[in-house]
Amino acid sequence: MRDKIVLGVIGADCHAVGNKILEHAFSNAGFDVVNIGVMSSQEDFINAAIETDARAILVSSLYGHAEIDCRGFREKCHEAGLRDIIMYIGGNLVVGRQNWTDVEKRFKRMGFDRVYPPGTSPEKAIKDLKRDLKKLKK
Repeated sequence: MRDKIVLGVIGADCHAVGNKILEHAFSNAGFDVVNIGVMSSQEDFINAAIETDARAILVSSLYGHAEIDCRGFREKCHEAGLRDIIMYIGGNLVVGRQNWTDVEKRFKRMGFDRVYPPGTSPEKAIKDLKRDLKKLKK
């Protein structure tokens, strides 16, 4: 049985090309991808995860406002009963040039399990997700 994951682009961001590339890569890697598309709210991700019994939520953002768009996301997942869901985020997450280590720490404090900078290959996230899902099964 293939692990289900929810994939989408958060907020007012409409970068569809990267979203489709990720969908293709994760599908080819053996995941059952539920792609909710672009301009998605936190609630869209959470509802899709609940409806499909997904194991992970993968958030993408390119327009730099992910920090605002993702505030309280982990807490909303907990309230919805998604306490063990894996959460990844990647892309251009903040506006301007900022120290990546600081950006990563902020998003991890927000509850994301992994945070990827712009230009990260899908293969890196696929490898990490397979490893993280194995840990959950133990």
